[in-house]
Amino acid sequence: MLDPKQFDEMAKRFADNLPTGVRDLQQEVEKNARVALQSAFNRMELVTREEFDAQAKVLARTRERLEALEARLAALESGSAGPEASSGDDTASA
Repeated sequence: MLDPKQFDEMAKRFADNLPTGVRDLQQEVEKNARVALQSAFNRMELVTREEFDAQAKVLARTRERLEALEARLAALESGSAGPEASSGDDTASA
């Protein structure tokens, strides 16, 4: 999720751009803007870059395993079981 300081900065920038007559309510506007922004971002279910990268690595490993299993299955179905088919369960080491 985004850093709370970023919400504060965004709310402050929003409040700073208000017309002069409205600036009297600046603190309340900042607070309400911060809550509204945080709520909107929470509904979007955003993830951090680290979480995204970790899931991308998991997906890449899963694809590699799937491709290896598909090749192994194709070899078994064609009746030409090569060395990878007779070496045992190679998926347990991943």
